[in-house]
Amino acid sequence: MHLVAYLKTGPTASYASSWRHPASPLDDIWDAERYEHVARVLEEARFDAAFFADGLGLPDLYRNSFADFIGRGGQTSLLDPMTVLPLMARVTKHLGLGNTISTTFLPPFQIARSLGSLDLLSRGRAAWNVVTSATDYEARNFGLDGVPPKAERYDRADDVLEACCALWDCWDADAMVMDRASGVFADASKIRYADHVGPYVRTRGPLSIPRSPQGRPLILQAGSSPRGRECAARWADMIFCTPATKADAIEFRADMHARLTARRRDPASCAILPTLSVVIGETESIAREKAEFLDSLIDPELVLASSSQLLGVDLSHVETAEQAEREAGNQGIAGSRDRMAQLARAQGISFAAAVRKPRGLLAGTPAMIADQMEDWFTGGACDGFVLPPTVFPLTYEEFARMVTPELQRRGLLRREYAGRTLRENLANPG
Repeated sequence: MHLVAYLKTGPTASYASSWRHPASPLDDIWDAERYEHVARVLEEARFDAAFFADGLGLPDLYRNSFADFIGRGGQTSLLDPMTVLPLMARVTKHLGLGNTISTTFLPPFQIARSLGSLDLLSRGRAAWNVVTSATDYEARNFGLDGVPPKAERYDRADDVLEACCALWDCWDADAMVMDRASGVFADASKIRYADHVGPYVRTRGPLSIPRSPQGRPLILQAGSSPRGRECAARWADMIFCTPATKADAIEFRADMHARLTARRRDPASCAILPTLSVVIGETESIAREKAEFLDSLIDPELVLASSSQLLGVDLSHVETAEQAEREAGNQGIAGSRDRMAQLARAQGISFAAAVRKPRGLLAGTPAMIADQMEDWFTGGACDGFVLPPTVFPLTYEEFARMVTPELQRRGLLRREYAGRTLRENLANPG
């Protein structure tokens, strides 16, 4: 199975209030060693990749203010992830390294140049989590009144991705000569203009960054709406999803396989990766006690502020899914709405109760964690998992020490990396 870590350059990633845990360091957020350490741990645990979720501002949907989100320690990016990924590349040899970059706000030349540079520095291990952005507070930071409609955002994403691929293809693999004797540094005949002119973006090129060992960064995408799924079926090498149950995961994977096949892509070439949050204990009672302690730290207002950001609506006064969708307008992430609706249905609770619940945890021994992972993996629900930390970096340290050996013993996870580039390791997980 494939494993991908979900990271943030901030106090917490995914699980509300986990920064309050005494094992979660805070004074090292701006310390290079924080990111170097987790990169080493993830490579030792044989993860395919790590990627940083990112947000382009401070969410202010809840109560029309950012006070609760930042004041209570939400998923905030306190550093640009592109500044720490090269640090992580420097101390690893195999771990894939990804960043979240919006196609709605950034021009393709800048995107292609940044990711192309990371791909070269890491010797072919860069990945791009493609997002279209879904909140007006981000749009206003880039001079817009709000985010465009979803369909338009995805049409633009297709155009930006086409432009980026054209830029990455400007250089042939053997264009760099660097022959002192002849004085030929590069073979200009093997470098060409991109000349991309699309409905939303245009770029001439050539890109000033040579071709990387894997040709272009891998694409990670998490669209859950019908239009988002079409975008993923066209471009994604890895698809991140958030189903509430195994049945929901099986349905999502089957739908994506049908869409991939319709585009004449081999479904096996694209990894479907649901999120999984774990709490690991040497015994089941220890794991449950650890999970209960984590739950005791949760700030209910932060949960609502975080859910408001995901749904694109102020949940301080919204009670139903229909009201949330109506008031969100162009804002909100379809996958988050789907997960909350699935959660409400699975647990027989109201939408208002679902948006107030923190992300579900799987608490158990290494064998119990591996049992569920194996069940989903062999049962057709997924090709692996995206794992956010419940406590950073403790979750990954414990996973490497206890769960990785158990998965390896069962023949479910690589013992060694098969290739050097992320693309090679994605194609050869064993």
